[in-house]
Amino acid sequence: MNAKAQLDVQAKKYRVLLVDDHPIVRQGLALLIEREVDLSVCGEADGAHTAFHAIETLQPDIVLLDISLNGPDGLEVLKEIRVKTGSLPVLILSMHDESIYAERAMRAGANGYIMKQEATEKVLIAIRRILQGDVYLSDRLTTTMLQQYVRGGAHTKSSPLLNLTDRELEVFRLIGEGHGTRQIADELHLSVKTIESYQAHIKEKLALRNARELVQHAIEWTVNLNGGY
Repeated sequence: MNAKAQLDVQAKKYRVLLVDDHPIVRQGLALLIEREVDLSVCGEADGAHTAFHAIETLQPDIVLLDISLNGPDGLEVLKEIRVKTGSLPVLILSMHDESIYAERAMRAGANGYIMKQEATEKVLIAIRRILQGDVYLSDRLTTTMLQQYVRGGAHTKSSPLLNLTDRELEVFRLIGEGHGTRQIADELHLSVKTIESYQAHIKEKLALRNARELVQHAIEWTVNLNGGY
């Protein structure tokens, strides 16, 4: 390849920003992406603040965003991205069960949702499809959403967690990860009273009698992420 051809290939590279709170995951994604002639990792972030700073300074073409982050979760970051940057493509790449999170992510403005358990080539397919202006969802999720549409929006798989708001689900997840009320309040930049109010709503919606049952159910769900609730 001559110098001009090399410059042409380099000029066509799309800039990818990785937002994930696990350094090993970011490293693996970076190694995967950097092997591609049309893709390049322009930066990394582990939470909301660093993500917004990276978006502003690095001007990525697409963001790969996890749900679990340091501080506010990926859904809150996604909503803020839509407010601040409008049409910046965002692919949610998460270990969290797509039956619980994918529809929420799409409503919040995601261009696609893929689970970390998927084969690596599917991640690259998802990135390129979104960069072309399309939406990416797994075959299973596409079928599920079509079934919901045919049934007039009724969920084919009933889950009490579907009744939680995005913020309530975020608090529920943090409880399951072992965070106390004060810690959750600090991470989400909310008052303890507000978090206690969310906890009360969660207990009511999930028919849990007390705080002990709330913690128990949250831990069980978190441990069994792939199976949902």
